[in-house]
Amino acid sequence: MTAGEPADIATIERFADLLWLERGVAANTLAAYRSDLTHLGRWLRERGVAGLLALERGDLLEYLAHLSAQGRQARSAARLLSTLRQFYRVGLREGWVAADPTLRVEAPKLGRPLPKTLTEAEVEALLRAPDTATPEGFRDRAMLEVLYACGLRVSELVGLRPEQVSLAQGLVRIVGKGDKERLVPLGDEAAHWLREFHGGPRNELLGGRPCDAVFPTRRGEAMTRQAFWLRIRRHAATAGISKHLSPHTLRHAFATHLIDHGANLRVVQMLLGHSDLSTTQIYTYVARERLKALHAQHHPRG
Repeated sequence: MTAGEPADIATIERFADLLWLERGVAANTLAAYRSDLTHLGRWLRERGVAGLLALERGDLLEYLAHLSAQGRQARSAARLLSTLRQFYRVGLREGWVAADPTLRVEAPKLGRPLPKTLTEAEVEALLRAPDTATPEGFRDRAMLEVLYACGLRVSELVGLRPEQVSLAQGLVRIVGKGDKERLVPLGDEAAHWLREFHGGPRNELLGGRPCDAVFPTRRGEAMTRQAFWLRIRRHAATAGISKHLSPHTLRHAFATHLIDHGANLRVVQMLLGHSDLSTTQIYTYVARERLKALHAQHHPRG
């Protein structure tokens, strides 16, 4: 144990005890704080700095640069900085330090996580994957077509009732989060598959039993979200899609492809049922990243 380390450990423990007593901070969170502070203290002492209570702004900036050079993500550095802000705020209050070295240090900018999506070719392959010679396969094809055409949540799809669908008008009435209603155009292709499904395969699945779900199982019940998700993954494997898919993958593809083709962001917001436009704006980032990739691949000066 190097000189200065016992003092750091004692101070870290006092800090953790105060957070637990005053704010009831969870044990796992306190363990993460201890780990961050201990690693920083050791790094400081290796460079001749007495420890955490002797840290200056320049030392902190150097440490953040060191983490970046090691490949640490911006989110990890931002978490460390948050820990240090709390530590030195307590340190000032308790009289351990005379100044807060984190005051003029900006947190790393965190990039917005982009939703996983599929290309238009991958969506087409996924739509063609179910075996439509079977009633289950035909149902799955109709479900995938509606899911992609309308940008529904999986829960909204499996919960569809016949009275919500108007094939004559080509519209679906969705009751989304917070019981908010929205009308979504069905599109010719999805309407075709839905019409054909109701004309025969649906009756085969039900065998004369009543069911108030648009997409029933052979048990005469609505399909669960989990069961449909397993079927999507199976169809993705058939289509040769190796990307990790989430239950929202086709919803993300719906929004991204609309924006790729010039749709107004407000229109996409209404179709998705987002209450806040900022939730929808992330799809412009997806489209922008794809555009940059295409430019880099195909433009002679990309």
